Amino acid sequence: MSLVGKKFPNITVDAISFMGDNLKINVLDEAVKNEKKVILFWYPKDFTFVCPTELHAFQAALQDFENRNTMVIGASCDTNEVHFAWLNTPKDNGGIEGVTYPILADTTRNLSTTLGILDSEWVYDEALNDEILEGSNVTYRATYLIDETGKIFHESVNDMPLGRNVNEFLRLIDAYTHVQIKGEVCPANWEEGKEAMTADRNSTASYLASH
Repeated sequence: MSLVGKKFPNITVDAISFMGDNLKINVLDEAVKNEKKVILFWYPKDFTFVCPTELHAFQAALQDFENRNTMVIGASCDTNEVHFAWLNTPKDNGGIEGVTYPILADTTRNLSTTLGILDSEWVYDEALNDEILEGSNVTYRATYLIDETGKIFHESVNDMPLGRNVNEFLRLIDAYTHVQIKGEVCPANWEEGKEAMTADRNSTASYLASH
């Protein structure tokens, strides 16, 4: 079930800073109290393969997000201790040294379960006469864009092997901000500086005719 258009779940989760400080972060509160947009991206596991490439990609674009009044928060089901070890592992050894945004440690899986992004399924085992958990019980590569009111305006979920395109999230933030400020809608492949439309048939027909 899609959460787009709904408030982000009001759940507080353990997290860690790059300095090693143990934190408690409520993503909904972060958006509302700071009057900022938030990009929350989930990855499967620390010390894996595709994951560090994504965390470094978000770090490389951190200033671009900050310029758009957007906070970056990473998340997985690993512990704060594992996160901190990874944060202190050099980039050339598969680590994420140099990453400065906070990372959630959803070890209870309360938030990821509520979001429905875990690779897991309860199945009935006749031999045990009970349900057992199948799957890795870690998250897919799920991404949420949340506005200043705490409303989700974009969500996407990638399978484990598929890394994300960070620039697409910047484009989506630009488009949403344009809608907020101008009240116009953004057509396919819209980018900052390009022509947008008003939400009526005449505008659509004019746009299509000129493109």
